[in-house]
Amino acid sequence: MTTQITSPPTAAEPRKRARRRPDGSYVANVARPGFAWALPATVFFALFAIVPLIMVAVLSFMSWNGLGSPEFVGLDNWSRIVDDPVMLKSIWLTLLLTVLGVVIQTPLSIVLGVWAAGHQRNRAVLSVIYFVPLLLSATAVSVLWRALLDPNFGIPARATWLFGDGNLFGEQATAIGVLAFVSTWQFTPFHTLIYQGAARAIPQVLYQAAEIDGAGRYRQFFHITLPQLRNSVVTSMILMIVGGLTTFETVLILTQGGPGTDTTISAYYMYQKAFKGFDFGAGSAIALALVLAATVISLIVVRLSGYDKMRSSMEGVS
Repeated sequence: MTTQITSPPTAAEPRKRARRRPDGSYVANVARPGFAWALPATVFFALFAIVPLIMVAVLSFMSWNGLGSPEFVGLDNWSRIVDDPVMLKSIWLTLLLTVLGVVIQTPLSIVLGVWAAGHQRNRAVLSVIYFVPLLLSATAVSVLWRALLDPNFGIPARATWLFGDGNLFGEQATAIGVLAFVSTWQFTPFHTLIYQGAARAIPQVLYQAAEIDGAGRYRQFFHITLPQLRNSVVTSMILMIVGGLTTFETVLILTQGGPGTDTTISAYYMYQKAFKGFDFGAGSAIALALVLAATVISLIVVRLSGYDKMRSSMEGVS
């Protein structure tokens, strides 16, 4: 019986099967799945995202009330929404709620995510309880808080010393505050989950080295944890921005755009135009404008943050 002895691979062999990075390092080329694996998802995305988007884009240049055949009107729908004072007001309200969501949820989610990343049992139990709103739909959450904040039968009616007349939906400031609070209550757990996973992926050797250098918890948080969470912060912010620009059911159930038009955001105004006013052309123009705005803002955030280069912040850590 003969034994075949193979020589060990030389240092040059892996490099032949590797891809060279701009910094001179090498990354092994891994065989990727073929296009057939992505075909089902591609077809699904095309049927339920691309095709409807194209139809909305075409309809934005048409006049159609839901009956008969659409009539081409060119840029008439776009010029009408540009000159519409309610539309301009809705854009401002949409941006306001989006900014409030980012400003409130981002620091809250980071703190809770880093805290929940600990492996203590009490943190795990409290995290599970805290993530319950994440399991509920936005509609269910809105119905719940509408009942709890009802001016006649809810909590404000029994705590007039705190809520005044009890009608939190009667003034613009308090109505916007309710919308911001409900969105924060529901979606902060989702972003907390993002930061929890990212915080647990930070190598402990960084904290051990910081402790040796005499750094306390606060310095470790600001000089180690936050820099390592940079990519997660950008991802979370993009999701918040897109979600803020497209939120709808919360306004529909809680305020219905009121009082008056004081909480009529762009997505809700689109619903009013299309499904209450039967002006599907103008509604489609507003919908397309929201898609373009969300895309442009997301690209700007990615560009300014350097997220498009997407290099791991843990390179070199062993």
